[in-house]
Amino acid sequence: MEEIFEIPVLYKGKELYFPAEVIRYGYVHRILINVDGQLIYLEKDEEGNYRAIVDDKNTKELDRVLVQAIVLSVEALLK
Repeated sequence: MEEIFEIPVLYKGKELYFPAEVIRYGYVHRILINVDGQLIYLEKDEEGNYRAIVDDKNTKELDRVLVQAIVLSVEALLK
């Protein structure tokens, strides 16, 4: 069972919190983040930085600046 935690994100001068969980796949992991009912997966790229993968089933387009802020927050938390 995976533990759900919150990711704090500074966006447009406000601190927002998004529920997240780590999903393990053998030796690698993804971080699943729920942004107002839409799912974003973060996984490490070849350089070791996190990249965002947005679920294709999203019904509305997510703000790119918000997604970038989430990635930056996760990277800062995990350093």
